[in-house]
Amino acid sequence: MNTSEQTSHWQVLAASVCGTSHLKNKQLCQDAHHWQRLSDDILVLAVADGAGSASWGKVGAMIAVETAIDNIAAKTITRRSLADDAVVRSLLIEAMVSAKIAVEEEAVACEKQPSDLASTLIIAIASPELIAVIQVGDGVAVAKDLEGNLTAITVPDHGEFINETTFLTSQNAIESAQLRYWRQDIVNVGVLTDGLQMLAMNMAIGVPHKPFFLPLFDFVANIEDKTVAKEQLIKFLRSERITQRTDDDLTLIIAALRN
Repeated sequence: MNTSEQTSHWQVLAASVCGTSHLKNKQLCQDAHHWQRLSDDILVLAVADGAGSASWGKVGAMIAVETAIDNIAAKTITRRSLADDAVVRSLLIEAMVSAKIAVEEEAVACEKQPSDLASTLIIAIASPELIAVIQVGDGVAVAKDLEGNLTAITVPDHGEFINETTFLTSQNAIESAQLRYWRQDIVNVGVLTDGLQMLAMNMAIGVPHKPFFLPLFDFVANIEDKTVAKEQLIKFLRSERITQRTDDDLTLIIAALRN
């Protein structure tokens, strides 16, 4: 994870922690995240969850998030250009395609099958007037506007059967990806992998769980010491409150627009 040196009003906090099931089996965390603040109060974020069946899922997840964010950050983007839906759509699709190509090229270089590096991928672009998200697989992206409305921008993709999902390396990944926009006065953004989605969402109706998100959004908005805040976020993700309800790897990025 990294940030640019450019001035931004976005306050961001992020962490990936290993699930209790992986700790018991002495496995690595398969999740990855990456984010970057750009000029003109634009924020780009990505999270990925390596497939449990993929021997190199962690590698695929790391390559996917880093490639996606770097692809967007390399372009000249302004809040005015993001007012055009076609520009936003192109940015997100190109970032997803570049991530897919990078993962597939890594598979060839390592003499692996692309499925060995399978992962989900969520990419989000946020500004004070917009959040736009493209997603392959499960996990969820949410946002809160100036009026306090909390909305799920995307919903987890479970496929036709339970515990089934589409991965970035799937043949139909780009065609099946969700691509959503929400044009409001955005003040908070949250992106997470599937380990947290049952706690963070009312899955039956696809609505974010306010008692989960609102305290976290308040927390990130009032950070004074980023190092301490990061430690507190990791402690929260490893707490009994969380681990009693999920044993999966956990990734969470939360952001607040500070005026």
